[in-house]
Parts: sequence; structure tokens; C-alpha cells
Amino acid sequence: MTHIVFNAADAEVLKKAMELDESLLGDVVEIKDDYAIGPVIDIYETYGYQARRNWWQEVVENSPYTGQLDIVDDKLAVHNLCNKLKEDSSLQVWIWMGQNAHDVCGYYWLMSQLGAFQGQVFVLYMNNLPFINEKGGIFYPAYLYEIQPKEFLKAKKLARPITLSEFEVDPDEWKRIGLENGLVRVLEGGKKIVSKDASFFDKEIKAFIQNDPQKLPKMLQQIANKSKLKISDVFVVWRIREMANLGLVTFKGDWAKGWKDMEVMLNNTAAIEQVSAQ
Repeated sequence: MTHIVFNAADAEVLKKAMELDESLLGDVVEIKDDYAIGPVIDIYETYGYQARRNWWQEVVENSPYTGQLDIVDDKLAVHNLCNKLKEDSSLQVWIWMGQNAHDVCGYYWLMSQLGAFQGQVFVLYMNNLPFINEKGGIFYPAYLYEIQPKEFLKAKKLARPITLSEFEVDPDEWKRIGLENGLVRVLEGGKKIVSKDASFFDKEIKAFIQNDPQKLPKMLQQIANKSKLKISDVFVVWRIREMANLGLVTFKGDWAKGWKDMEVMLNNTAAIEQVSAQ
């Protein structure tokens, strides 16, 4: 059995669940890219793939993640997976996904490459399903890593083969998403992905930028702890830099030294506009 996940934290929880239930034992393959953001038009073509890499290089510039772009090779991961499925017709692939745009977009990207393996590919989608948290309360997880390892034993019962209809329809859904060419994709219930402009999250991000200078890492931590946004910090910083290009915010510090000592603040005009809007 091979398990597919879309988040390193999901992989860790799944591995812990395997320690509790040997029937889950198998390889865990992580699809590392976040297909809910960035250009995806013609992504299976060389020029489309390169356009996405160029965008990511711009986004991670001067971030703590500059060296990580080269270790993301989802194309190779899927190539190896397809070879295994060809060699062993009894091999099952379980695709695990939570109810979030990151996982669902990753699923669509992946499904467009697995059309030859109907009957071998299963999906486990935690769509509006209740689980028990660490305090014994009921909650509805959006991400797999929010689920306790022992609760995965219940989740495994959700595994079902991907239908012939899904094999036909889901690749078309990915084509639609690519043609829309939005830089942000959000989940609007079920598996419905809607494309948005790059600035879609800007208003919520700007709400965390103060009138006085604030350390960039501190502001990012506040967004992570207090915001409902579940987007990567590197995307947030890219958007703030775009706001700075528009004169909405101001940075202090040297980008060449990374994020650590950078400070960010609203400029005077942006601050007045924000107060007026409250």
C-alpha cells in the first residue's frame, strides 16, 4: 500500500497511526507543492512547469525557504508511483485529503496523471466529518494533521475506490482551474475549487499590519495564531511586498539579511484608510 498526503505534518500523524494499526502500513509519499496558489496553466508542459518554478523563486526570495525549492520534485514522485502501479497491479494507492484548498487542489493535480490505474486508487476525504480531539470534544478538522493518530483508525474505514466517473471528470476540473489562471484557489464546499485574484487575502493580511513598525516574524506569528487564514507565511510576505510596491505598507531593514530583522508598518495613508473603514 502507498499513502499519498499533501502536507509533511499529515505524513507524521499518519506514520504514528501506522504504529497503532499494522493494516495501514505502507509507503508514505508527500506531494510537497501547494497547488492552491500560484500559476498552474499548462503545468504538465515544460513551459508551464517552468513558469510556476519562476513564480516560486520570486516568492521565496530572501525567505528562510530559498533552499527548499530544489527538493520539491512532485513530478518525479508521481513518475515513480506510476511505475510501481504498472509493475504491481495489486498495489493500492490511498489518497488522504482534508477539507481544504491545499489538499483538494493537490488531489486534482494528481488525479490528472493516474487515469490508467482505475481500481488501484482509493480516496479518503474528511469532508464535514466529526472526530474526537485531545480534550474529548467533537470537532470537524479541515486538515489531517489536526486528527489524533488513534482517530485515523476510524478514518481508514472511509477508503473507497475512485470511480470511473471521477477518473473522467476530475482531470477536466483541473483543466478548468488551469485555464482560469487565478493565482489563488479557494474551496467552496465539497470538492468545488474557485479561482481568485492574487490579492484575494490582502484585506485580511493587512488587518494584522500595525501603524507602528513591527517585526515581520512577530506579525507572521500573529497571523498564524489568530487568523482563520491557512496560507503559508512565504505567500503572506510576498503579498505584503506587493502591497509595499503599491505604497500601502512600508518595510524597514535589509531583505538580503532575511526576515529576522525586517520591520513592517502601514504607511500614513493606509493607516487613515484602515481607521476609516472600521
